[in-house]
Amino acid sequence: MDMLVFAGASVVKIAVVMVTVLLTVAVLTLAERKVLSWMQDRMGPMEVGPYGILQPIADGIKLFFKEDIIPSGANWLLFSLAPIISLIPAFIGFAVVPYGPNVEVELYGVTIKPFIITDINIGILYVLAFTSIGAYGVILGGWASNNKYSLLGGLRAAAQVISYELNVGLAIIGVIILSGSLSMVTIAEKQAGGILNWNIIGMGHGLGIWWWIPVTQVIGFVVYFIASVAETNRLPFDLPEADSELVAGWMTEYSGMRFAFFFMAEYANMILVSCIASVLFLGGYHAPYPGTLLPGILGYFEGIAWFTVKVYGFLFLFFWIRATLPRLRYDQLMRFGWKVLLPLALANIVITSIAVYFLR
Repeated sequence: MDMLVFAGASVVKIAVVMVTVLLTVAVLTLAERKVLSWMQDRMGPMEVGPYGILQPIADGIKLFFKEDIIPSGANWLLFSLAPIISLIPAFIGFAVVPYGPNVEVELYGVTIKPFIITDINIGILYVLAFTSIGAYGVILGGWASNNKYSLLGGLRAAAQVISYELNVGLAIIGVIILSGSLSMVTIAEKQAGGILNWNIIGMGHGLGIWWWIPVTQVIGFVVYFIASVAETNRLPFDLPEADSELVAGWMTEYSGMRFAFFFMAEYANMILVSCIASVLFLGGYHAPYPGTLLPGILGYFEGIAWFTVKVYGFLFLFFWIRATLPRLRYDQLMRFGWKVLLPLALANIVITSIAVYFLR
């Protein structure tokens, strides 16, 4: 009985998270167009529903009924599997993200954590491992399409993922050194007590005010965010799907729901990296002030609200960057990753390690 209650609670939590992510993906497709239009002094979608708010539903219906074409020279098996290989890892990563306070609730004699799907002691490695698998879907989709533009997009994606995933991992190491754990729940808990305890500030780790600068993770945060934008193939790092050069890159031959899977994977990865950034650098579900303003159970939802605000703030930055910056050349992309971000990430690790070793 206990196992059934635990399994049922886990299924409910997974379902709630997946529905929330899918609804957020739909909202982001509209929000991105609206934000870009406001920044460019346009109206954006306005025809479907009041102020265009039903545009995501129209897009979904269009993609669902659109003809699904497989090119005659394509490898049909890999061509069909590639979108799934991209989509599933993007959703699996949400399993270790703490969405709310680390509290326990008794349900029919079983202790569950309602705001955390699972807490494993290698949560960071889990996320990095599965997000790297998603790159195979892009590479296989480009190769299996039997199209030169798709192949070039897949090759670009492979080189870009190898270059910037390294920077993502190195940027996180400074946070791991400060928190002493790979568990995302533990990392979030170590940042409780106000904004000074957040890793991006770094003043609450008991190292003394004079050693605040070596342990602040501003550099790690900047490296992580830039590398995450590149990892999700967003402007100005959208070289694998550069429309003006490669038509649509690895997605050139895709249509219908297969294209929709790639599309959803991109936005789900944006949400995932935003959630991880919030937990690692901005305290996760913790408010910028000590404790909570609301009493009892309402305090839990206050934490969820703060987590939501931080995630949507990061997603807005994705849109803002797209509206502001031009696309890099490919040699600039690679040079920036290896000659700028990599040395910064390594320097951040060395300085943080020295400060923690001598003063903790």
